[in-house]
Amino acid sequence: MPLLDGRVVLVSGVGPGLGRSIALRAAAAGADVVLAARTASYLDDVAKEVTAAGRRALAVPVDVTDEAATERLVSTAVDAFGRVDAVVHNAFAMPPMRDLTKVDLDVLRLSFETNVFAALRLTRMLKPVLTEARGSVVMVNSAVLRHSRRTFGPYKMAKASLLAVAQSLATELGPAGVRVNSVAPSYIWADTLKGYFAYLASKRGVPAEQVYEETAATTDLRRLPEPDEIADVVVFLASDLARAVTGQCVDVNCGEFHH
Repeated sequence: MPLLDGRVVLVSGVGPGLGRSIALRAAAAGADVVLAARTASYLDDVAKEVTAAGRRALAVPVDVTDEAATERLVSTAVDAFGRVDAVVHNAFAMPPMRDLTKVDLDVLRLSFETNVFAALRLTRMLKPVLTEARGSVVMVNSAVLRHSRRTFGPYKMAKASLLAVAQSLATELGPAGVRVNSVAPSYIWADTLKGYFAYLASKRGVPAEQVYEETAATTDLRRLPEPDEIADVVVFLASDLARAVTGQCVDVNCGEFHH
């Protein structure tokens, strides 16, 4: 369905996994796509796929923690397309996986630059064009919001902060017609997780399929979500089908957690 027909969607944090899926599903829904990430080779590859799908693509290598670089990203997007209807914040830097009683606070602060402040900065810079378009913001969060397992404290701090940013922006931008929502995936069955499961399986001397089945057994659907399935929810939230939805966080975890 052309849910985003004629729209322009900016996706930060484009890589080979979820970022790529978000860009391609947005293109399939009719959007032209601005692709932003540090790694130019990823951007070029995804841009070719967007173009092959019949939509326009603009690849902009950028470090979203850099204010001047982010300003150039916004101006480049607006100069090229004249508008931005939706922004999807997928840029992510893995926080240190240590107990909060032991984590290096300077390292933890640094992770907030990408995971929280970059999304806030980019949204603020896009506010005029999003207001003009009565547009949408979607922030990629995580199921880490739903548990407090050991060593995940720094990760949960970052994502809980990002959720607070999204909810507060929904209140601030709502009167201008701009919606702000979040999507919270759990495990994502893509190359990174496949490699990690293969590593775990080799350490235990069992097939990788067994690790998958054991993990999937904790979900209601007995499987793990794939990137396109999460991207479809992002497209929904960016589209007019969700025109009365703002300030919400939609879990996409095949029923691992209920919220």
